Amino acid sequence: MNKQFADAAAALSGLLHDGMTIAAGGFGLCGIPENLIAAIRDSGVRDLTIISNNAGVDDFGLGLLLASRQVRKMISSYVGENREFERQYLAGELELEFNPQGTLAERIRAGGAGIAGFYTRTGVGTLVAAGKDHKVFKGETFILETGLVADLSIVKAWKADPWGNLVFRKSARNFNPMVATCGTVCVAEVEEIVAPQAIDPDHVHTPGVYVDRVVRGRFEKRIEKRTTRAEAP
Repeated sequence: MNKQFADAAAALSGLLHDGMTIAAGGFGLCGIPENLIAAIRDSGVRDLTIISNNAGVDDFGLGLLLASRQVRKMISSYVGENREFERQYLAGELELEFNPQGTLAERIRAGGAGIAGFYTRTGVGTLVAAGKDHKVFKGETFILETGLVADLSIVKAWKADPWGNLVFRKSARNFNPMVATCGTVCVAEVEEIVAPQAIDPDHVHTPGVYVDRVVRGRFEKRIEKRTTRAEAP
């Protein structure tokens, strides 16, 4: 089955609607599906719930959807690099479901694995635990966290074959493999599409059974925070 599409807009055709939940891979600006995010912005779809570790920066990544006011709610872990996110949240214009980073990763993984919920010690005794079921296991208190399932998953990979088998590169793997599994539909943008059977099965990070559509993208690969040091004498 050939899952290739000509561009990001074509790959998202028929999948977008107002009020939907979208899970997006990436960490900071590393491994983000930037072409698909831009196509979602251009589509004009609104009232989105976004599941993502963070919200990009003000003028790139998911920050584009915040700037265009297409996001109603974020389910996130780290949001400190986006001033527009901060402004909208403090003004009451944006809902936020805040998660410890490991809890968010496990909620996404659980949703993709068909696990409705799990208990964790992380967040016990904090605002994170408010309103959640508490249980004691071996003398320790745990709170119930639910798995996350999205209408659409968007991920960025290094390589794919026409069948949708994905390979991620180094730290760009981050949240992408988990996000790929938790969507009812998954669209992947990649740097390279190789021939069928060109990827060693032992090297596949996300099997094509999880991936519905693949598109080759063009990437800026921005650096979120560039730091330099003076040249050594």
